[in-house]
Parts: sequence; C-alpha cells; structure tokens
Amino acid sequence: MKPIDDEEAARHKAKMAKRKAVQDAEVAGKTIEKGLLIVNTGPGKGKTTAAFGLALRMLGYGRRVGVVQFVKGAWHTGERAAFAVFGDKVVWHSMGEGFTWETQDLKRDVAAAQAAWAKALELMADPSISLLVLDELNIALRYDYLDLEAVVAALKGRREDLHVVVTGRNAKPALVEAADLVTEMGATKHHFAAGVKAQQGIEF
Repeated sequence: MKPIDDEEAARHKAKMAKRKAVQDAEVAGKTIEKGLLIVNTGPGKGKTTAAFGLALRMLGYGRRVGVVQFVKGAWHTGERAAFAVFGDKVVWHSMGEGFTWETQDLKRDVAAAQAAWAKALELMADPSISLLVLDELNIALRYDYLDLEAVVAALKGRREDLHVVVTGRNAKPALVEAADLVTEMGATKHHFAAGVKAQQGIEF
C-alpha cells in the first residue's frame, strides 16, 4: 500500500465527516421501536443459521428465546446442544419428524405441523419470550399443512414487542407481505452439487 500523505488524509477526513452527518441524520429520523416479523427464505444455505445468530444476539442481552422446529427434529443438531448451555433462557421444541419424502405419511406430517404451530402460539403468548424462531415454518406452509391465512393473522396479531423469525424456502407471498424484513438467500454455489455430503458442524 502506498504511503498516505497529509493532503489525502485531510480529504478523507472531510469526506467521512460529511458522510457521518448524513448517516447521523438518517438514524435520528428512525424513531419507531417494535417487534419485527422477519422472514429468511430462498434456495441458498444459511436461513436457519442467520436466525440462530439473532437468537444468540438476543441471549447476549439476557433475554429469553423460543425455538419451534417444524420439520427438523428427527436428528441431532449441534445448535440445539449449544443453546442448551443457556438453560431456561432458551425454550426449544423440535417437533418435526423429517422431510415429507422421508416420512411418506401425509396425516403424520400434518399432525406434526399442527402440533408445532400450537406450541408456537403458546410461546407467542408468553411475555418472557423476546424472540421466537419458527424454523422451517415456510415448508409447512408450502405443503399446506397449516392454514396460511390463520398463520399470517396470528403473526400479525402478536404482541407488539415480540420479534419472530420464520425460516424455510418458498415463503408464501402473503407472509412476505406481512413481514417487516425479508431476506432472500441466494444459491450461487453449493458444495452438495460437487458431491460433498452434509457434515457435522456445517449442516447439522
């Protein structure tokens, strides 16, 4: 890297001072504080990982987190073991029985999804929960295991200070419309396509 002379440093400082003024003014204009409905969707990897990153951040402030897993549950995951360290600060329910092509039992899949949604409603009503992760809820909605209108209405009608993160591919347009923040995870490249299997600590 070339040496930075005093003139260049002064120009940079003046430029950053102007930028800071703009940023400070924009931040000062944001005055609303509310619970957010966040949707992590798309074909790319990282939807659940991002949700658990938020959960970890919330735990860092001493707040309680709830997790309901709609599809996952038939196998052990590292994140569940890690969050167990936080004791009763994390309320975790893995209520899925695997993907529909694994169970091959529509009635069982629907029953599992409905039981998971009932648990989600219970946690949404718990005032001690600050963040609720509804992992793979989008999958349950995609396969019509749950009534979309009822789910969206309940999420929109949640208490004002509750943050909810919904994960899974193919988020329904009605859920996207209701959400405050939607992130589409893109699939630029994935090791699975090159024959690399799911590995401990990366996929589970």
